[in-house]
Amino acid sequence: MTQMQEQETADETARAVDAASRGCPEYRSNPHPLYQHLRENAPVSRLTPPHGVDSYLITRFEDAKAALADPRISKDMYAAIDAYRSIFGDSSIALDDNMLFADPPKHTRLRRIVSRAFVPRRIEALRPRIQEITDALLDQCSTLQSVDLLSAFAFPLPLQVICELIGVPEEEREEVQQRCSVVARTGFSKKDKDRLAEAETALREYFEVLIARKRKAPEDDLLSVLIQTSDEQESLTDGELLSTLWVLLFAGHKTTAYLIGNAVYTLLTHPEQLRQVTDSPELLPNAIEEIIRFEGSVENATFRHALEDITIAGTLIPKGSLVQIAVTSANRDAAAFESPDTFDIARPGVQSNHLGFGTGPHYCLGAPLARMEMQIALASLFRRFPKLSLAMPADEAKWLTVPFPAFRGLTELPVALDPSRVLDDWASGMPDIA
Repeated sequence: MTQMQEQETADETARAVDAASRGCPEYRSNPHPLYQHLRENAPVSRLTPPHGVDSYLITRFEDAKAALADPRISKDMYAAIDAYRSIFGDSSIALDDNMLFADPPKHTRLRRIVSRAFVPRRIEALRPRIQEITDALLDQCSTLQSVDLLSAFAFPLPLQVICELIGVPEEEREEVQQRCSVVARTGFSKKDKDRLAEAETALREYFEVLIARKRKAPEDDLLSVLIQTSDEQESLTDGELLSTLWVLLFAGHKTTAYLIGNAVYTLLTHPEQLRQVTDSPELLPNAIEEIIRFEGSVENATFRHALEDITIAGTLIPKGSLVQIAVTSANRDAAAFESPDTFDIARPGVQSNHLGFGTGPHYCLGAPLARMEMQIALASLFRRFPKLSLAMPADEAKWLTVPFPAFRGLTELPVALDPSRVLDDWASGMPDIA
């Protein structure tokens, strides 16, 4: 490489790091080219957001996999409380006293308690109910006009399922869903933080009342089991119980909702592979794993911070620094996956290799539930509406562009469930009357 080429590469890398630091819309709507450049030229990059906290971004697969399980990189954000407040504000502090933001031994204790309530038989017992919820939501979708599949199906399905699992009464779920929607789609500007704080406060107050009710009159649901486990065996403080309920609610619906949307979009834009899946349903489980790798809904793992000076890929991450792990980038690393930018539902060994559910002690406890929901949702959707198509040009899809890249997902997914019957035209700008 000539000196001029080296300088051009260095300049391009500086622009890429700056774009990631600022969270510019072009990068946020399609991060894959930028991540590829960083993997090749700056696999551990220091990000300096104009209004935020500096962090180090890890983009290669092997580095990401190691970092996710590295005890020197802490998940306990209370130990980095100033940085936490700068990112999330004060309203979230009481809601994050859970296993997601904890290290051993606290994480071990909390996860063990939740695991007792999250046993496979309880998850499997939900299968008929998930199918009922799926069918009911699809029954409500009109075939006479285009439908935003995110708001009509992808978000309500996992939210209703996790409410069912936790034990939120059916007549109270609409308000919970509205508050959750605010939290799920809110960014981190001053205006957004105010809206976020209002929604979080309302949800926290609701959960406090719900916990008190379940303590008085337990039922056959996960929250009642958590309360009983807490009271009779290892203790959960009231704060830990409320925070655990919070993380189960959001971890149990937000990532799955965006993943359903990503899956439908990806399959519709790869019609030959969609045809293979519909013709041979046994291919669906592996197709879902490939979707999680190719266009998963978790773009970056939750924040961590370095407990000591750590060197990764030749870059020193000083003690106390925030660390971000780009799961979306790691899952497109050519060093880990052949032809990583190619969507291949028959890709061998993808389930055991991708990082979509994390790895190590913090591997996603809800992965079996998410997989079950995805299989039921996609199988039911394409069986019911075999001619389903996008109601917009594929290249006009609107992706999340909030500067904080926790999630990779669409902001809307307009589809025609039965194109022969659709009377309106989303793409032309006519209003959707669904």
